[in-house]
Amino acid sequence: MFTLRVDAETVARTRFSPSPASESLAWLKLTAASGRHPVFGDPGPLARASLAHPDVALVVDLLARTGDVYTPDLLTPQPGTATRPRDLLDEQIARIEATTQDDVETQVIAATQAHWSRPLAATTRRAADSGTMPRRLAAGLARFWRDALAEGWAGLHSVIERDITHRAKTIARHGVGGVLGSLHPGIAWAGDAITFDATWDGEIDIAGRDLVLAPGALSWPGFAVQVDVPDQLVLYYPAHRVGTGSGHRPGTIAQVVGAARASLLADLATARSTAELATRIGYTAGTVSYHLGALHRAGLVSKVRDGRFVLYQRTAQAVVLLEEA
Repeated sequence: MFTLRVDAETVARTRFSPSPASESLAWLKLTAASGRHPVFGDPGPLARASLAHPDVALVVDLLARTGDVYTPDLLTPQPGTATRPRDLLDEQIARIEATTQDDVETQVIAATQAHWSRPLAATTRRAADSGTMPRRLAAGLARFWRDALAEGWAGLHSVIERDITHRAKTIARHGVGGVLGSLHPGIAWAGDAITFDATWDGEIDIAGRDLVLAPGALSWPGFAVQVDVPDQLVLYYPAHRVGTGSGHRPGTIAQVVGAARASLLADLATARSTAELATRIGYTAGTVSYHLGALHRAGLVSKVRDGRFVLYQRTAQAVVLLEEA
């Protein structure tokens, strides 16, 4: 069990915030591993194409892999207090770029050597030693966000904001302790401490320090705690109700968008072409194309060309609509 020991000042300074940097890293890690999100599906060809950029590849090399238990905190600065989502991201990117060389040497060189089962790649070590790493990491994160997440961020942000609203209601009814004890089955509130089910034992006193609670959609369903840097405390937890519409049966949503479009949305967790969709759901290609056009104009599906095909996939806004239905 891992424990964060807190005091009244820490509880008073605890706040909620989205973390665009953390969400971007979760999506990037999934993309690099050729994985699929259990709710949001395949990252898509634009995300995969972004991996070819050398600055994005540099970020990927610092992500924890199977068997690793550490990702440098400098990649996920504590979110600030900006009210606009893009400003939050810009603040985090600026903080990555402002990382000191001492922090690079501590987190990237020393900590990875202690916690990883693999050595740093030679190109990554050269970037760390040369002093160019913070600038390149900031550029890499910004590039991946622009390529893979910018178009769908409004929908993801609405998922996160919905969670924050839910937590605010919990605080109103049950107090801060009530919400700290309800973030995840592996997280508990002990009156003067937050405890975590973990494979290691430890305790850190965070009395008097700011703590940010960051709901995750793309990092769902896991949780993580960021504690290595005193002024960068963040507890990442899975956003409320993500995944509760398992299977996304189209019956209820059909009352909103119609049966054909509901069937298309239910089948677009994976990027698919018009011809594939027509075969799968039994409509003509022309009918599918017509409905996809309407869904795209409404922001419920994205489209991207992949070779000879145009691939469609439901957006985060569509996931929200399906979850609420």
